[in-house]
Amino acid sequence: MIAAAIQEAHDTNTTALVIFVALFALVTVLGFVAARWRRAQLDHLDEWGLGGRRFGTVITWFLLGGDLYTAYTFIAVPALVFGAGAIGFFALPYTIMVYPLIFMVMPRLWTVCRARGYVTPADFVRGRYGSKPLSLVVALTGLLATMPYIALQLVGMQIVLGALGVEGDWPLIIAFAILAAYTYQSGLRAPALIAIVKDTLIYVTILVAVIYIPSKIGGFGAMFDAAGSELPDRDPPGTLIPEGADAQVAYASLAFGSALALFLYPHAITAVLGAKSAQTVRRNTALLPAYTFLLGLIALLGYMAIARGIEPSDPNYAIPDLFLNVFPSWFVGVAFAAIAIGALVPAAVMSIAAANLFTRNIYKEYLRPQATHQDEARMAKIVSLFVKAGALVIIVTLPTKYAIELQLLGGVWILQTLPSIVIGLYTRWLHPWALVAGWLVGMTVGTLMAESQDFAPTYPLDVFGTTINAYTGVFALLSNLVVTLTLTAVLRRGSAGPADDADETEPADYDELAEDAVYPQPGAAPAPTA
Repeated sequence: MIAAAIQEAHDTNTTALVIFVALFALVTVLGFVAARWRRAQLDHLDEWGLGGRRFGTVITWFLLGGDLYTAYTFIAVPALVFGAGAIGFFALPYTIMVYPLIFMVMPRLWTVCRARGYVTPADFVRGRYGSKPLSLVVALTGLLATMPYIALQLVGMQIVLGALGVEGDWPLIIAFAILAAYTYQSGLRAPALIAIVKDTLIYVTILVAVIYIPSKIGGFGAMFDAAGSELPDRDPPGTLIPEGADAQVAYASLAFGSALALFLYPHAITAVLGAKSAQTVRRNTALLPAYTFLLGLIALLGYMAIARGIEPSDPNYAIPDLFLNVFPSWFVGVAFAAIAIGALVPAAVMSIAAANLFTRNIYKEYLRPQATHQDEARMAKIVSLFVKAGALVIIVTLPTKYAIELQLLGGVWILQTLPSIVIGLYTRWLHPWALVAGWLVGMTVGTLMAESQDFAPTYPLDVFGTTINAYTGVFALLSNLVVTLTLTAVLRRGSAGPADDADETEPADYDELAEDAVYPQPGAAPAPTA
């Protein structure tokens, strides 16, 4: 009976589809109106790509939440819980651990970037180390890690459209054409404004779901009982609690490594740099855990789907099928629109971040050093279109499996920029060529480990007869650090150390209390260098 009801619900539901389209149209209008919100010169990269660095605490909270908690998160996390149980909850500890790390690091990065007019993390690396090769590899890593991440937003939207009975690629193409148009026009202001609607819809949807669905399945106790009974029969078997030392180490390392990687992604740093002050960034580290609470509720939907007897053809359809089975059509339209809009915000920020990286650290650095502010903004807008088109091609022409595998690799890859960016905020001792060598080793080790495990996130490493099953990204980062530290010690021998190197930043650039920090306003001359 349940299977028949789900099949019937999969056919196009007029009421749900009308509400879905209406809410999508609303955010489209907001995307274009955003160009007039806090009107500024959008032909300047600071204004188009960072919103003029003027977002306050509330807007930054919505933007960061909308940027980090993506459409695929709302689909994939409960789907993993539905299929494997406890391991799916790794997203909770990692989004708890990440905010103290952000509290320490990101205000300092914001401060120096504001003082020097840096737009990307590769800008900071270029200025801090005076090394074009190091800046280039950081930029390329960011681009490489971002492209499949954008593609996965399309996967989330595809799943929702498929659940509504809308088949074919054309709805997806139309949706991203609209996204491309208002991102081109409004820049970072568009996802910042849309994030308010997206996050509100997500909160309403999830809070209603976790109150209403348990009443249909006999309560939370029945939900856990059903999950505990069903998960061991999965292939491979799942559990309510990670069992054994191997599973616990894998769980902990996956959470820790993911926390280190999250705010190294270009889209996360772009949202941070759009804030109006270091204090705004710090306030948000205290407020953003509200999304972690929401994520925990989202993860529980996986167990609710088990208790409801949902049997999807693909685990990614577990939550859409659950909503179709439990809720009236009008609420399904609201919920699915929330997930689809949840794809637009991160996809927009990711494409902007990728465009900023290409423009500042490849186009201006190597192709057109004399580029004006207007040239930079124009190029960034064009590149943002190509980035979205590239992500669309990945989804339309390649199996979804490849996008997922590449995104899992993205976390491993982006972790290899940690020594250059995070350690570089506190010390200049690391040698730029040692950082390049460490990056190369980390990228190679991480990629080969992941490939050997068919892109599973963990790797069983044999250490003196003991097997340690841990997150591949952590092993890759450790190999990176070993090479970087060893080569730095060798290259620094007999030299005066960092004093020999070019570093355009100054101690005052990292001072959050320096009200007179040099910041090139749109149309003004660039910040002076040391």
